[in-house]
Amino acid sequence: MSEDLERIKEARRAWEEGPLAKALKRFPYMDKDSCRFYTPLDIEPFDFLEKVGFPGTYPFTAGTFPIEPMAGLTRLASLAGGKGEIPGAGGQTRAAIYSGYGTPEDTRDYYKGLIEQGSRGGPNLAFDLPTQCGYDSDHPLAEGEVGKVGVCVDTLADFETIYEPYRGDLDLDRIASNFTINAPANVIIAMYAALAEKRGIPLEKLRATPQNDILKEYIARGTYIFPPRHALRLFRDSLVFITRHMPNVNITSIGGYHIREAGATREQDLAFSMAIAIEYLRVGVEAGLQVDEFAPRFTFNAFGGSMEMLKEIAFQRAARRMYARILKERFGARDERSMRIRQALGAHIGPSSTTLQRPLNNLTRAVIGAVASALSGGRPLPFPPYDEPLGLGWSVEALQLAQDAGRIIACEARLLEYADPFAGSYCMEALTDEIESSAWKELEKIEGMGGAVAAIENGYMQREIARSAYERQRAVERGERLVVGVNCFTGEHELEVTTNRLVPNPYDPERRERAEERQKARLAEIKSSRDSREVARLLRELKALAEREEENLLPHLVECVKAYVTEGEICDVLREVFGEYQAASPF
Repeated sequence: MSEDLERIKEARRAWEEGPLAKALKRFPYMDKDSCRFYTPLDIEPFDFLEKVGFPGTYPFTAGTFPIEPMAGLTRLASLAGGKGEIPGAGGQTRAAIYSGYGTPEDTRDYYKGLIEQGSRGGPNLAFDLPTQCGYDSDHPLAEGEVGKVGVCVDTLADFETIYEPYRGDLDLDRIASNFTINAPANVIIAMYAALAEKRGIPLEKLRATPQNDILKEYIARGTYIFPPRHALRLFRDSLVFITRHMPNVNITSIGGYHIREAGATREQDLAFSMAIAIEYLRVGVEAGLQVDEFAPRFTFNAFGGSMEMLKEIAFQRAARRMYARILKERFGARDERSMRIRQALGAHIGPSSTTLQRPLNNLTRAVIGAVASALSGGRPLPFPPYDEPLGLGWSVEALQLAQDAGRIIACEARLLEYADPFAGSYCMEALTDEIESSAWKELEKIEGMGGAVAAIENGYMQREIARSAYERQRAVERGERLVVGVNCFTGEHELEVTTNRLVPNPYDPERRERAEERQKARLAEIKSSRDSREVARLLRELKALAEREEENLLPHLVECVKAYVTEGEICDVLREVFGEYQAASPF
């Protein structure tokens, strides 16, 4: 230890035994963790280029890219005269806001309304539960769920309806689309490819992001169908097909955010996400591809989140550094694009941090998350809107407040003008190291079991998340984890502040309620008018191909959906061949 560090060590001991000890004695309800103070001792040794580097360069701790395009929002807004949309802002083609409900006609009309209001983004589709689980709208298990938490999609005809507003300068080669779906993701990818072919648009011009992150479904969301190893075969098929035929389509959007929402700790979120990413990378390499051929098309849905702002900033920095190291050292990536974590949403609080009680407080919470994002290399996107816990479909008022909050952070607070402003901070560098170190230990444990699939099959990840979720809830109930308006500051004189609704909710409740009967009638009509012999032939061929592990099913799925074979019919054939996953008890 250098002479300077020895002096700091002695000074810290004197401070802890003197001023700090006296202060803690005066305020007995506090301890050392209530007022942590970091020094050079906490980050020794510190090599700037090894630990931080410059934004947009390995190890990407300081940021994925050299600049954040949204940092120029102030200048663009002034050029636009402060009116509405800013053409070309950010220079990126992105999908619209996450949305979808009822029947395809309902969602089509919703997107028509967005376009009339100036939106240029493509569909960012939320699917209903039957669609996510591979059931058609007329299946008995779908009863009561059709069109409720998203739009129902049974056949290519539904996709054609949803995309009716997207023509001309908003055609498929001019927009980007997002598909939040996992187990039957290949069917949706096939529908998008078939729709493009019917419109005469080359597949290489398509931009889209299917979530296609099936492994996190087994440990977090639960919309799985097939056993993990068979599900990975389907992931392999989409990875190879997209790499060869759809170079501008992302392969996956890995969802650490869902893992945290299920109850995982910050360190589990990072370790489990990295373990899942490693499994997907292995699949691509074992399929005969070079890692740099496909890894640049991996994205992350988001990491996070929590209300602990400094730790969430450190988490984002640690995640970028850890992923870059995995790609470079374990997989031998040479292209720096392979080593980048690309995510549309940076640090955020996560919907589980919002409360039903005094919901306007959720805007304050979301702003804290957006500030954390801005200070950790992301966009200041306050997420979720304040009415997240009040029901499906964010109100226009909540969306306006969230959007304006992000604009204020960018244009007035101007936080984006400084890349990684905490770089070199004793506190931030120590927190980043602590989070990364803990995640590496957990990842090594999973790798020792044989990887993410093995840790799912033996129930390890599920058990750990369930345990963490239980411990977190118990901490709230015991008052160890404070939530304003829920378990503290709930006196009789506290106010429940509300807002007025200026416009109706964009999701028509009457349409949603009638979605099931309308979709069933539509599906019956499609089934009666299609070529049933061709459907039967295609399904027989699908079964034969599925039984051969080396076959890529996606080209055949494109042919299936063109003939209006339903998603449920396709998934039923695959259930017959692959079987269905039966989740074990987490305890």
